Amino acid sequence: MSAKSPFLAAARERGFIHQCTDEAALDALLLARPVTAYLGYDCTADSLHIGHLVGIMLLRLYQQCGHKPIALMGGGTTRIGDPSFRDEARPLLSDEQIARNMAGIRTTFAKYLTFGDGPSDAIMVNNADWLDELRYIPLLRDIGRHFSVNRMLTQDSVKLRLDREQPLTFLEFNYPILQAYDFVELARRYDCVLQLGGSDQWGNIVAGVDLGRRVVNKTLFGLTTPLMTTSSGAKMGKSLGGAVWLNAEKLNPFEYWQYWRNCEDADIGRFLRLFTELPLDEIARLEKLRDGEINDAKKVLATEATALAHGRVAAEEAAATAEAVFGDGGSAEGLPQITVGKDALVAGIQVLKLLVHAKLAATNTQARQLIRGGGARLNDTVIGNEMQIVSLADLDAEGQIKLSAGRKRHVLVRPS
Repeated sequence: MSAKSPFLAAARERGFIHQCTDEAALDALLLARPVTAYLGYDCTADSLHIGHLVGIMLLRLYQQCGHKPIALMGGGTTRIGDPSFRDEARPLLSDEQIARNMAGIRTTFAKYLTFGDGPSDAIMVNNADWLDELRYIPLLRDIGRHFSVNRMLTQDSVKLRLDREQPLTFLEFNYPILQAYDFVELARRYDCVLQLGGSDQWGNIVAGVDLGRRVVNKTLFGLTTPLMTTSSGAKMGKSLGGAVWLNAEKLNPFEYWQYWRNCEDADIGRFLRLFTELPLDEIARLEKLRDGEINDAKKVLATEATALAHGRVAAEEAAATAEAVFGDGGSAEGLPQITVGKDALVAGIQVLKLLVHAKLAATNTQARQLIRGGGARLNDTVIGNEMQIVSLADLDAEGQIKLSAGRKRHVLVRPS
């Protein structure tokens, strides 16, 4: 359909929409008045990563179009764990761990949304505020009776686990009920009528829409984003060194910039539309670049995406550092750094272990493969021997060691 509301029109143009429960009715509502929507995240880590970023960018676009966003923190549902497309149950976290994680996630959202008391200002809500107060028997009578076990067993999040004969606990089986209840509570408390989420949440979102009709006689809507993978099929949010976190305390701006700079050629246009706010005509120009010029588009993507996550100054510093390092042996200032005990460098460290410690390789086996392929360098010199020992003698004039994996990943090692 051709959307008339600014939000749906822009979201469709940029590739954010995968499914919508009733797009025509939602479009008419968004055109008629400001509408409150929510996006929920469980507090399983103290930062979100770029696998979550498409939803955050959609919520940002929603606010820019004059509507009110709610960032829902799963202080209650984190205690259970969402079974969606997981092979096993998540580890149970303590209340203290959940509180720490929630505080870290708040800092992520603050970079993308404007919080406050205005009509379109975002608010952050914790579902523990109502889930902690639920009593079991009333929940079963008032909410549980609206859920068909037959239907729940057909949801992909449940069905895939059972098909693989992997255990699904009764605790996890309750998760869709609580997520649906969240939607109803937000509708009651904040007149929230739209839930946003990833495509893996479709079954849970539809359950919430149905529960809203049954329990509070409200018309609710759901909209999901596509599953985010690279053109080669890799899941967004991971790199060789682990998750690509959005908080600088877990991944510094230079490494974040490098992740986007190293994206596949075929992904440039799609990523520019989803993860930057460049005008669509400029994106169309950039995605047409070919051969060596394609790298210019990647640098624009990296800088614009990093500016949103870490600020324009940090993004431009990361771009300048990359230009210096990858140009002609320029200054290494600004590269990610790790420390190693001075005593360890006196005794000497096997280069395999140092590559792993620097997160330039995930395992000793990967580090060995990197060396054998000629991709590992120490102070810009190719490492030819996987048994090589790194010591104080390798410190440069500035008292540091530059360790590299390929042409684009570097870490400075400093003694402590």
